[in-house]
Amino acid sequence: MVIERTPRIVFGSDTVSKLPYELERLACQRALVLSTAGRRSSAENVARLLGDNAAAIFAEAVMHTPLEVTESAMQVVAANDIDCLVAIGGGSTTGLSKAIALRSGLPQIVIATTYAGSEMTPILGQTEGGVKTTLTDTRIIPDTVIYDVMLTLSLPASFSGSSGINAIAHAVEALYARDSTEEISALAVESIGKLAQALPVVIRDPQNLDARSNALAGASLAGRCLAHVGMALHHKLCHTLGGSFDLPHAETHTAVLPHAAAYNAGAAPRAMEKVANALGKASAPQGLFELGKAVKATMALRDLGLREADLDRAAELAVQNPYWNPRLVERDAIRELLGRAWAGVPPQV
Repeated sequence: MVIERTPRIVFGSDTVSKLPYELERLACQRALVLSTAGRRSSAENVARLLGDNAAAIFAEAVMHTPLEVTESAMQVVAANDIDCLVAIGGGSTTGLSKAIALRSGLPQIVIATTYAGSEMTPILGQTEGGVKTTLTDTRIIPDTVIYDVMLTLSLPASFSGSSGINAIAHAVEALYARDSTEEISALAVESIGKLAQALPVVIRDPQNLDARSNALAGASLAGRCLAHVGMALHHKLCHTLGGSFDLPHAETHTAVLPHAAAYNAGAAPRAMEKVANALGKASAPQGLFELGKAVKATMALRDLGLREADLDRAAELAVQNPYWNPRLVERDAIRELLGRAWAGVPPQV
């Protein structure tokens, strides 16, 4: 995969204050500020910072970027003569911003407040009719990404762990992607190491600026990795569970990742060795499972809302149009993988 451009990165403390300058750089004057409903107060703060350059707020972003939400946002774009997008939040808001940019060509500024990493990628996942599909297009890469560690202090410790492991999933898959390179592998190992060290500290001490900063940097690196390689089984499983069963995004990644790693361990031993070393563990799948437990994440899909009766259908959907994967994707083996993830038991290589 060839990436034609990368976002301009503004990283540090109180960097959100630089937003008006970033808007000026893009020669924009009528911004649509995007957020989820839960982040509306953050969107309002951004609008106040922009003053007259904030033309409207759309605080209706939700997980998995449903088509109907994007269509509603496009109506706001048209009605307010919008010339740029400013998204504040995590993957849900970034996804909506990308979906609007894909349809409008508008420039984007993303203020990342979680460890999603999606702000660094040309990838968009959208849901229509209960099916989530993904596309890759360099035109939807944000123009500027602002990382302000102070904004992550309000991210609940209970979500910080799963958000960070979601980012680790990008790095893990980058290590065994067929189009991976030595450079991407090095970034992936660095990302996993930073996040694995930072996340338990964030859980114990949510106001620790150094840990929050390292987690944010690790997530950004993970996003860079995903931007340069194709996705494999893990992402296919999570897209299926999210799009067709409405499971929460980051939490689903966290519960599935150890089992997807176990599934591919025999077919990608060198990659798994690198993951294990980055985690400081003997086994990559077990180390990922233990990290989830250490950050108090939910490790059972049943606790995220998936019914046992849905496992057969989930397996069927997951093997349809499979992403490339180092190990052959087989229905019965995938059903077994999902069964273990559903029960929350340790992964089995």
